Amino acid sequence: MRFFKFFFALLIIPIGINAQVDLYQPRDLDTVKWSLNDFGAMWTFDDVPVTRFEKLYSFTPTDEWLGKVQRAALQFGGGCSAAFVSGDGLIMTNHHCGRNQLASIQDEGENWLRDGFYAEDMDDERPVPNLYVDQLISITDVTDEVKTFMNKGETDDEKIALRDSIKSELIEKYEEETGLTCKIITLYNGGKYSLYAYKRYNDIRLVMAPDFQIAATGWDWDNFTYPRYELDFMFYRAYDEDGNPIKSKDHFTWSKKGAKEGEPIFVVGRPGHTDRLLSVANLEYLRDVIYTQRLKYYEEIYQVYFEIFKAHPERESELLNKVMGYGNGRKSYAGRLYGLRNQYLMKKKYDFEKDLIKKVKSDSLLNQKYGHIWESIQNVIDELRSTANEYYGYMPPRYSASKYFEIARNIITYAKEIKKPEDERNELYKEDVVEDTREIIFPDEFDKELNDKLLRAHANVATSNLGKDNKYLKKLYDGKTGEEAVEYALSKSLITSKDDVAELLKKSPDEILNCDDPFISFLINTHDIFTKLDSQRTEAKNTLDVLNQELGEVIFKVYGSAIPPDATSSLRIADGVIKGYEYNGTIAPGKTTFFGLWDRYYSFGEKTYPWGLHERWQKIPEELDLKIPIGFASTNDIVGGNSGSSVINKNLEVVGLVHDGNLESLAGHFIYDPENNRAVASDSWGLMEALKYIYKTDRLVDELLSGKLD
Repeated sequence: MRFFKFFFALLIIPIGINAQVDLYQPRDLDTVKWSLNDFGAMWTFDDVPVTRFEKLYSFTPTDEWLGKVQRAALQFGGGCSAAFVSGDGLIMTNHHCGRNQLASIQDEGENWLRDGFYAEDMDDERPVPNLYVDQLISITDVTDEVKTFMNKGETDDEKIALRDSIKSELIEKYEEETGLTCKIITLYNGGKYSLYAYKRYNDIRLVMAPDFQIAATGWDWDNFTYPRYELDFMFYRAYDEDGNPIKSKDHFTWSKKGAKEGEPIFVVGRPGHTDRLLSVANLEYLRDVIYTQRLKYYEEIYQVYFEIFKAHPERESELLNKVMGYGNGRKSYAGRLYGLRNQYLMKKKYDFEKDLIKKVKSDSLLNQKYGHIWESIQNVIDELRSTANEYYGYMPPRYSASKYFEIARNIITYAKEIKKPEDERNELYKEDVVEDTREIIFPDEFDKELNDKLLRAHANVATSNLGKDNKYLKKLYDGKTGEEAVEYALSKSLITSKDDVAELLKKSPDEILNCDDPFISFLINTHDIFTKLDSQRTEAKNTLDVLNQELGEVIFKVYGSAIPPDATSSLRIADGVIKGYEYNGTIAPGKTTFFGLWDRYYSFGEKTYPWGLHERWQKIPEELDLKIPIGFASTNDIVGGNSGSSVINKNLEVVGLVHDGNLESLAGHFIYDPENNRAVASDSWGLMEALKYIYKTDRLVDELLSGKLD
């Protein structure tokens, strides 16, 4: 908790994200105005601003060029971006997009997370079960169909239900007609609806994965930072139904020397989610409630796994992804909060809203339909605020929660089922199998150290929301937090071992449900409270969804496509250039070189954590020129979900591979700041040099350079 309090305190210091300007020239906030740049440059492929590209870069993309880019890009699995980089189905994405799968497909004795993987021959390419990629084939505007059906509803709940219903019907209809995988993408918060039709490839095989150390050099310390020195990449291949590599006519080729600073480049991928079109009231709610709650949670869970990781180096492969995953979430929400507490950035949001309201109020038709929006949104936000602490405090501990709660929940379910007549029970609780069910309520493999620490996390988060004197927490933790809370709860519990649980299950259902176990008591006594809160908040959020759709509509009516829609996990193209920036009283270069990689390694004492190098990297190859760029920062507009996006030039050549942004880019969730917001990518030149001289992947190198298999 001490670290969390210090970290949280840093976030509320009113230092601007644009540190250089605030450092030397304090801003006059009264003169700050919004601009179209605030909404970034994530363009949908059915509405690319060709005139913008002409004006900024003297480049006019043709329909043919845009079509090839659209079809070369891929949606990777459930959450990342990727692209075809050869005519034979070779796919490139980030290592961090695929590393969770490595342990499940490696053979005994292999450690691909530590050592990496390379298929010397085609037959060695390793199938990855349940992995797929989607290629966007077409975009169809279905706005009128969705809105017409949705508006038949009389209440907000009915409108949301009708909206979801017509979307499902349209998807089913188009999938039947086309044989493609379809999704309806919500744009402008519902101001526009587009149906995206994808060709799905289900047979995906791993071709090459580097070692974890080079793909995540600096670990969480370098995550969302720049300057950066890492090569975060992975190669796969798509196969057809007959087991042959697919023929990908539309693919990117490889740039041997990458892009120069100032040269137009384009990030092509699927940014996950932004909230740039939300009202100020909604942004303030994200700042004060949603992100604050999530940061508390991620901070606590991160500390749990980091402590165990440090204590058990032999479990590195098991725990590494947990540490990195929760560390990523922690820094992501911290960065968003940092941005939302920046007075300069928020002043731009206030100014935009003030200007938009003025435009709506001055137009009688717009005012009649949309003039109520901002007051109505504020009322809903006030309602959500009023129940937030209780809602999050009583939220049933499930995801990444201590198994003590899961055990308690299963015991409660058991008791309730046993009270029922035999013919009304769930199958697991009928007489012929109930003994087996009782046996597994307490798991055979129980990690006490982990679950005790996860219990500490719940105690700290729940207490921060409900207070030490909350009567339900009092019974569970006696007003304590940290290790003291854990010690108290376990000392009073009847379910901390398999034998204890077996003894408790001998009692009658009513005796079980009314026992003094603090976990069982907490779940039973807070269930109805949370259920009621959840219902109230769902109704309020449905109303907010409808209001946000109206807000998106009016923004679209007033500004049209000059303002791009928020990111919605759908394919976008973002233009920009490689460019350094000022930060922390110094300047970051547009490109970083291999010199920096080894400088970090030696500067931090050649230790494995966090700037260590795999043994294959520790000796510098004579052929490798350390002046070659390993990474770069660019002005391209990205957010989470863009991981694995190819960075291309106007010749459809890969010049880089996006892996994340800098810390300043995290404010991009609600506003884009061209001065300091940067995408961070591995450079194509440096990546190729590593494949040649470090990994010696000749077959892969030849395919990338020729654009096809030999």
